Amino acid sequence: MMDTEIIAPVFCLAAFVILPVIWLIATQNRGVALRNNLYESRSNIEIQLKRRHDLIPNLVEMVKGVTKHEEAVFTRLAEAREAAVQELRSEHHRYDREKEFVQAVNQLVARLEAYPQLRANENFLALQQELVMTEDRIAAARRFYNGNARAYNNLLEMFPSNLVVKGTPASFFEADPVVYQVPSTAV
Repeated sequence: MMDTEIIAPVFCLAAFVILPVIWLIATQNRGVALRNNLYESRSNIEIQLKRRHDLIPNLVEMVKGVTKHEEAVFTRLAEAREAAVQELRSEHHRYDREKEFVQAVNQLVARLEAYPQLRANENFLALQQELVMTEDRIAAARRFYNGNARAYNNLLEMFPSNLVVKGTPASFFEADPVVYQVPSTAV
């Protein structure tokens, strides 16, 4: 009888100590996992943005031969691309210059509508299709990142996990898409 009187309180005490410790460890580990998912998904966005940055010079070179009098558009695009590439190489993970780059690309794409001989070129159509696929990849990477940012921010801000997990809330990635109009014959 003496043993059961001692064992029951010991189990209760153990439950009150062990379960919270297990919860603390699990919550902390979840925070680390979500933060790492956030870093990985941000890296995926940056990979796709680099891909876009690498494809645009090919588009410009192809277009330059046909559209010699669009030099101001090319210059603006080159400057915006360089600024976006430099920003992507920095450690602060902001994408302020990306918006200017997208605006410059959209301006070029709008100007290309005036050149039907270019839109009929197979190489141009293939490059344009590649750019459309890249924009789709950027959108998918952005959705993945924003989902991870939401989950991480929830863990940081919701009670009781906010007592354990500390960090800076993640900002959401918002980007203007490049507006490519691929003719139906290219699909």
